[in-house]
Amino acid sequence: MFLSTPALAADKPSPLVKVPTPKSALPQADRPKPQSRFGASTAADAAGPQFDVDGDGVTDNLVRLMDGSTYAWLSTTGDFTPYTINTYDYDETSKDILTPGNLDVTGGPEILTLSATGTLALYQSWGSDGTGYATWSGQGWQIYNKVFAPGDVTGDGKPDLFARTYDGSLYLYTGTGNVSNPFRARVLVGGGWSMFDQLVGAGDMNGDGIGDVVARTPAGDLYFYAGRGNTTAPLATRVKIGSGWNTYNQIVAAYDWNGDGLGDLLGRTASGALYYYRANGSGNFLARQQVGTGFEPINLFAGSGANPQFGKNSLIGRNTSGTLYWYGVQNNGQFTARQQASADGGFAGARLAYASSLDKDTYADLIEQWNGSVYNSSTGEPMAGGWGGYNLFLGPGDLNGDGKGDLLARDGSGNLYLLRGKGDGASLASPLRIGAGWNAYNTLVGAGDFTGDGRADIVARTPSGTLYLYRGTGNSSAPFAAKTKIGTGWQQYNKLASPGDIDGDNRADLVAVNSKGELYRYSSYGQGKFKTRAKLGTGWSTYNTLY
Repeated sequence: MFLSTPALAADKPSPLVKVPTPKSALPQADRPKPQSRFGASTAADAAGPQFDVDGDGVTDNLVRLMDGSTYAWLSTTGDFTPYTINTYDYDETSKDILTPGNLDVTGGPEILTLSATGTLALYQSWGSDGTGYATWSGQGWQIYNKVFAPGDVTGDGKPDLFARTYDGSLYLYTGTGNVSNPFRARVLVGGGWSMFDQLVGAGDMNGDGIGDVVARTPAGDLYFYAGRGNTTAPLATRVKIGSGWNTYNQIVAAYDWNGDGLGDLLGRTASGALYYYRANGSGNFLARQQVGTGFEPINLFAGSGANPQFGKNSLIGRNTSGTLYWYGVQNNGQFTARQQASADGGFAGARLAYASSLDKDTYADLIEQWNGSVYNSSTGEPMAGGWGGYNLFLGPGDLNGDGKGDLLARDGSGNLYLLRGKGDGASLASPLRIGAGWNAYNTLVGAGDFTGDGRADIVARTPSGTLYLYRGTGNSSAPFAAKTKIGTGWQQYNKLASPGDIDGDNRADLVAVNSKGELYRYSSYGQGKFKTRAKLGTGWSTYNTLY
């Protein structure tokens, strides 16, 4: 499959290695038939169907599978049909996709894509097959960890946007009705929104024609915020409408899913089952109804409430002979069957890291340190020199808030350096020293967000087995907050790694292997906490390293 020759050749590092990418199957779904139909959306229906591409007046759904393919789930047929978003940069995978509704209040709905580096771009739908090219884009949106589309919350008949900063401030962007300049300057709604791990713009749940918001805490409490039709105070005081919603790894806006004009909700469990909650017209829902299975291959629902994640969803093991094997995550807490990713023994003795994506494609990059330089194995070209003094390196994701994947490296004196990525997978900025004393740890691990705030974090283990969390700050000069103790006893594991998000909730998780070769998963659930470990399998002693 993916061939290489031994990494210890005298004249060059390992040849090109393109690690596998996921293969996905479409879910098995039984979408309920709409009970009533209002016809195609109008300007007065800005809080109603957000993504009606088959023209029946009922919301369709836009999803992306783990292999990168995008589909529209149509209400008229109940089928998934390929849907192409004509992005201006074909090499770039969107960090998030939003369906805000009919922003220009004419024709069909619009699509918004959000890049990891903060470009929000607008596309007009050309029906059920896909979109045209971007008609507008804006920069600087990487300052938010969540952007979501509630419909019209101001009462002017035009869909709006909400955006939450990393410190929990919520802002409103009111729609203009002009796709060439779709949003007005932001207005602060309020603070304290970091208490929620999922935020959903639900459309009109209570029948007043104004868009509403649903928010979930990590503990599973669900709150309803009614839209007020007011620009300066767009949301009413919250009302608790349920508990136990942490049974779902994704809560998704269904908007008007059955043609009654009300905003509905979907919930996906870790096993891939999808449930439908029909709005009751008073800010709550009727009893749930299962509408499908096999939804775990979907890694992005347009309208999902979770913070979008980007960069790594896989694991590599190197066996004692130096052969690499790849495992994809399945969004259900499990891994795919392994695939060989190198020639037999091709990486014996190589110094490697499996970094969160250093370019725009969201797939992890295999990094090799060789002869004083660091190479990206997907290109075979050196990214930086002067690496002879580093004894440990890793790629946890974006550490300075620019949306580009970065690397960390530690020297023999225990100094830790940040090497900022340039977003091309081919070059790094000069090393920036960010601290000393890091030789107190025998393991540093990270691949995304452990805490639920959307920033990349790392964990560090001492030889005695104490595990610490270093929460990401997004600041180049001080990319981590003060350490927080997670627990003790981690010396029982001889291998520790983060494959990114295993269980589909957009938070990074950990895996660990003990001396018996037993593999365990530690799922994060916010604030740097991990659930009780779950055993995934045995036989992992065949690997001397996990990345």
